[in-house]
Amino acid sequence: MQLNRLFSAFPGGFPGLGLLLLRVVVAAALVGHGILCLQSSDRVTLVVTVSFALLLLSGICLLIGFLTPILSILACLESLGIAFSWGPLQLVSPLESKLALFPIIVTAAAIALLGPGAFSLDARLFGWKEIVIPPASRPPQQ
Repeated sequence: MQLNRLFSAFPGGFPGLGLLLLRVVVAAALVGHGILCLQSSDRVTLVVTVSFALLLLSGICLLIGFLTPILSILACLESLGIAFSWGPLQLVSPLESKLALFPIIVTAAAIALLGPGAFSLDARLFGWKEIVIPPASRPPQQ
C-alpha cells in the first residue's frame, strides 16, 4: 500500500508545531460537536450514534495524526453535513450557529492539503526513513 503518496512532507520545527495546533483545534471541535450531538438529541437513533462515532473517531485520529489527509477530508464532509443538516443533529451550545462550523471546515481542508507535520503518527509510520549503509568489511581492491 503506497500511503507515502498522500504525504508531501513532514515539516518539523515551528511549521510542524503550527500543524499540530491546527490538528488539536479541529480534533477538539469534532469531539465537542460529537458529544453535543449525542447529548442534545431526544432519542439516540442510528443516525445520531453513527454521527457521534464518526466525529469521535475522526477527532481522535486527527489529534494523534493518523491517516491525516483522509480523515481531515472526512472531517470536512462531516462538518458540512452538520452545517447543512435539517435533521436530528441539532446543536444546543454557545456555538449554536451553524456558521461556526465553517472555520473548522476550512481548517480541516487546509490540514488535508498541508499534511500532518512531523509531530504525528503518520510521520512515524510513513515519513522519510534514514538508511544507514554499514562500511565495507574488507578494504577495496586496487
